[in-house]
Amino acid sequence: MTTPSLSAETAPGDNPYHALPNNPLQNPPSPHTLAPTPLNSLLMDSVLVHRLEHADRELFLRWVLAESASVTSRQFWTLLTHGGGVAVSVAFALVPLLLAEGQLKVAAVQAAWALTISHLIVQVIKRNVERERPHQAIATVAHVAIPDRFSFPSGHSASVMSVAFIHAANFHSLAVPMLMLAALVGFSRVRLGVHYPGDVLVGQLIAIATGVAVRALW
Repeated sequence: MTTPSLSAETAPGDNPYHALPNNPLQNPPSPHTLAPTPLNSLLMDSVLVHRLEHADRELFLRWVLAESASVTSRQFWTLLTHGGGVAVSVAFALVPLLLAEGQLKVAAVQAAWALTISHLIVQVIKRNVERERPHQAIATVAHVAIPDRFSFPSGHSASVMSVAFIHAANFHSLAVPMLMLAALVGFSRVRLGVHYPGDVLVGQLIAIATGVAVRALW
């Protein structure tokens, strides 16, 4: 086989290698011309993140309610998710703050701080990671209204866990039911198709870490 000749007189249109892409190793881009890479792009380029994303989606598809789910099942999970929503969590933190005395008031102050700080952390992460909601990335249905377009982490899960963790830490007799309720509210977000399991888990961990820090400083 004869190798085409690349003479100096060869016109660009006649060059058999002219259409080949530039070799970045031979012609590396100037560091001054490189655009900054968004945080979400950096995260999604990681092999570990790809594996976690795959596992997260697999769990989601196992747990999400099907379109054919019964009305009773949808109503149960919807009631649970609204019962532990942001508005209820805020009310649960603020009402004792205004009316209670003693240890309950201390718990209310801590819960209000934990709720506020965890909410801010969640919002900062959401707007930097920009993970799509499950129904945008997978052919599934969201069974409840979606508060915003970003999925990671779950604000619902963080809110309810912030309040539940503080009260569980202050009143040990309430620890098991409070934490179980918070966990179920987080799970309801997956069942209803608005969050991946990983979104819920990270939201809850943020809430617990915030609660530990608030109690340590209070």
